[in-house]
Amino acid sequence: MKKFTYLSLLLLLISSCGSVEKYNAEILELHSPAELREDIDKTYSLLKKAHPKLYQYISQERLDFKFDSLKTAMNTPLTSYQFYNSIAPVVKTIGQGHIGMAAPSLKRTKEEKKYYKNKKFNFNSIQFENVEDRIFVTGAKGVDSVLIGAELIKLEDETPQRLIEKYKKNVASDGYNTTLQDRFIASRLTRYYYNEYGVLDTINATFKKKGAVINKMFKWEKKVSTQDSLIAVSKDSLAALNPVKLTKVARKIKRDSIKVVEEYKATHGYNSDTDTYNRMLSFIGKDSIVAYMKIRGFTNADYKTFYEEAFKEIDSVKATDLIIDLRDNTGGRVVEINELFGYMTDKEYIMYNESETMSRTPVINYLTSNTNPLVVRTIGVVLSPFLLTHNLIKTKKRDGKLFYKLKGVKPLKPKENNFKGKVYVLINGSSFSASSVFSTNMKRDKRAIFVGQETGGSHNGTVAGMMRGYEMPNSKVKIKMGMLQVESPYKVEPDGYGVMPDVEIIPTIADREAGIDPEIEWVLKDIESKK
Repeated sequence: MKKFTYLSLLLLLISSCGSVEKYNAEILELHSPAELREDIDKTYSLLKKAHPKLYQYISQERLDFKFDSLKTAMNTPLTSYQFYNSIAPVVKTIGQGHIGMAAPSLKRTKEEKKYYKNKKFNFNSIQFENVEDRIFVTGAKGVDSVLIGAELIKLEDETPQRLIEKYKKNVASDGYNTTLQDRFIASRLTRYYYNEYGVLDTINATFKKKGAVINKMFKWEKKVSTQDSLIAVSKDSLAALNPVKLTKVARKIKRDSIKVVEEYKATHGYNSDTDTYNRMLSFIGKDSIVAYMKIRGFTNADYKTFYEEAFKEIDSVKATDLIIDLRDNTGGRVVEINELFGYMTDKEYIMYNESETMSRTPVINYLTSNTNPLVVRTIGVVLSPFLLTHNLIKTKKRDGKLFYKLKGVKPLKPKENNFKGKVYVLINGSSFSASSVFSTNMKRDKRAIFVGQETGGSHNGTVAGMMRGYEMPNSKVKIKMGMLQVESPYKVEPDGYGVMPDVEIIPTIADREAGIDPEIEWVLKDIESKK
């Protein structure tokens, strides 16, 4: 076992020693049809080996035909990005939203890393939303915050609508769902644009706000730290010439205040890129006693402390109505939805069935994926003897299939201060993965009124849990996929659609121009009408 571990480490080190220049040359060159067909075969082989529900929404015969047709069509050399645009639409037809593909990006040399180290490109922090097939800015930082509410008209010489239609061809949702792509791609427009064009020195964009046209050129700018900005403000002031020495008590107050801010960021999941929090609790409505919990993602930070403190506060103000906002929540950790659901019920509960998988060692496969950084793969190799035992205990064979036990398969106990009032859950097409699994369980128990739009994630489960990545040997195009089928015991027919709203509300441009959130407005009116 020791010899195997050392050999694996050596191979990993050797495989990572290729130069940046060589890698960049490989993805810029034209790849021969033979090389591209090899990449197609290896990709389909991995899908068949690793994905437990490959033929859930498409027959094996039809998928075989699509991959065979793709190979037959590979008769001219292509660049990596051209090949990505050829294979991604085929993989999309599998209908599994967690199968994602990405064209390779150029790596930076040491000199380039040094040049860009203290620079930022503000275009990457702009957030967009698709409303009635028009793209609006919903978030921006610093001086660009003036763009919030503006409509994006053009990026260079392309309309955002044309870009979204182009990117939609390569992005799948779960099953036959159609609500995911428009919102999902708009919210990640900067990422897809970067994936297509790479690192650009500048990007010219045209916006329209209240009838005025705004032309904006995004470019690389020097990062300004909080300390630098304070120095800049105080450089010529008397305070800078005569700094005030803090007393011992004042220093302690300052340290404590910094600690409070850091703890708040830790429990609420602060995202410095967008200057937002993953989890927030506030009280809204006529008397400010309707609890409103916005959850942007089940990722990042100390979720247990957040929910514990949040439901204590909800209980202390005696709120009888709770809104859980899962709009644009694309998922995250299943352990977090287990925790949150514990506050929604007063009975023992099971979140999902045992997860079907294709491997007895999913954790090892995840860690040693060739798309992971060297340090992660090294950890996977070093820990493989221990992980092997853990994986074998967690997996078992039944009726010719392998199943893996996630936490939530066995009955979980409700929280002591579980919420007993009325619950509304807000959903839309970008409510995906774990947020859909949570919604499914809430539907099962008839625990909430769902308001909004059909979720992008499937009602009957999704293949996620742990993700396995693979970089194709020639084109360097990457694919990642879930390895565990995560599904609630509660199923509906027909399969392949999202969690449906009880009250369908889709925002309009008029709503956005008036500054109205129609889903929340409906909920508040419903609460008032029942008093």
